[in-house]
Amino acid sequence: MSNGKEIGMDLFPILAMGPAQPGQEQAPGYVQMLPLLAIFFVFYFLLIRPQAKKQKQHEEMLSQLKKGDKVVTTGGIYGKISAVKDEIIVLSVGDNVKLEVAKSAVSRVAE
Repeated sequence: MSNGKEIGMDLFPILAMGPAQPGQEQAPGYVQMLPLLAIFFVFYFLLIRPQAKKQKQHEEMLSQLKKGDKVVTTGGIYGKISAVKDEIIVLSVGDNVKLEVAKSAVSRVAE
């Protein structure tokens, strides 16, 4: 059975080595950056690019809204567009019930 002093002494050479010893070659800087660049590309293609594409499709859908379209808002309200203004649309949601909502609140066009 070893005591604590022996264990500490066994780890000392490993801890004393440090990052690089004279005579050892370090990898060039660009090689050290490769894992970071790989992570960036993975995030870009899996997260950033699809979200930007989805945002662009939503903005295109909002620009094509017209009177008579049936839409669903982000709050879950189904209605028929009775007027389109710059940033506001007027929804008819029932008998003589009209709501003014922000154009950006439209989630999708209902079929």
